[in-house]
Amino acid sequence: MARRRKVVAPSAQDLEGIEAEFRRETLNRPNAALAPISQVAAETAQMQSALSTQEREATARNQHDADAHREAVEQGRVIDLIALDEINENALVRDRTILDASELTELKNSIASHGLRLPIEVFRKEGEKPFGLISGYRRMHAFRELFALTGDAKYQTIKAIIRDPDALGGTITAMVEENEVRASLSHYERGRIAVIAAQQGVFPTAAEAVNQLFNAGSKAKRSKIRSFSLIFEELGDMLEFPEDLREKDGLRVATALRAGGEARFREALADGNPANAKEEWACLEVVAQEFEAEAVPQTKGGRPKTRTPALGWQGRDILHLSSGITLEQGVDSHGYVIRLRGKALNPELVSMAMSELQRLLEK
Repeated sequence: MARRRKVVAPSAQDLEGIEAEFRRETLNRPNAALAPISQVAAETAQMQSALSTQEREATARNQHDADAHREAVEQGRVIDLIALDEINENALVRDRTILDASELTELKNSIASHGLRLPIEVFRKEGEKPFGLISGYRRMHAFRELFALTGDAKYQTIKAIIRDPDALGGTITAMVEENEVRASLSHYERGRIAVIAAQQGVFPTAAEAVNQLFNAGSKAKRSKIRSFSLIFEELGDMLEFPEDLREKDGLRVATALRAGGEARFREALADGNPANAKEEWACLEVVAQEFEAEAVPQTKGGRPKTRTPALGWQGRDILHLSSGITLEQGVDSHGYVIRLRGKALNPELVSMAMSELQRLLEK
């Protein structure tokens, strides 16, 4: 059986020895009554209060300046100096199709004399070149040519504002809006960028692209742009001088295209092989006049009179039949075309014509 240990209360002398040893092993804290975490907080507060009033004011100013700079960067109010080699000017399909040589020379002279007064606009992107150009296409070309001419290193970098495309309604919208304000774009250039934006899936249709990109324009202006977008869609691959097409002439071409004139225009351009803008319009005008002659003339004070075309062949491609039906052959971007027009046409007659074509073309 284990022996019980007898517990004896310490004497006063023993207690004094224990307290003395405890004081030797415990750090000397200024406020021993506080818990350790409270002591740490108090010491931190004492260190902070040690800063002078001037130092605290300077710290507050620095924090305010940092917040203001961050906000300015986010809002696109900070101008950066970016190397030209880091900017892809073709990251977007440009709305401007040509650069006027005399205007570019004038711009280069101005930059050489006074520097660049208006920064270009870019956006961040993935890829080898971290920036894509939104606006400033001519300014970038002027800088490249000045560096090639002078070799001056100052033309290797350019002032730029980094924009957030989403905040601007999209990169294409931002580019178009900037050029609408600063540049004189032709209706053809406007129609072209609308079609390309629709083809890239930015907008569901070219018409919707016109409405969104040029919503600040009048209804009449948007209507004209839609007409020129049709010209680009159906004839853009064959036109060599479309920017020289006058507004009223372009509207005539668009009217003929809506009447089914694509094949005739393409044939006229291929046969004419125009070498300049004047010759190109001559080819287009012939076809436009053909369709204008076929249009029903409107007279005041009564029903419009219908003009009966002469029977037989009109040129090489149009055949007027005694039944009032007109046949037209041609070639468009999808292949050979035979068009049938006339009040005598009906679904049954068209089906019979298709059967005859089947019998003729099948082996």
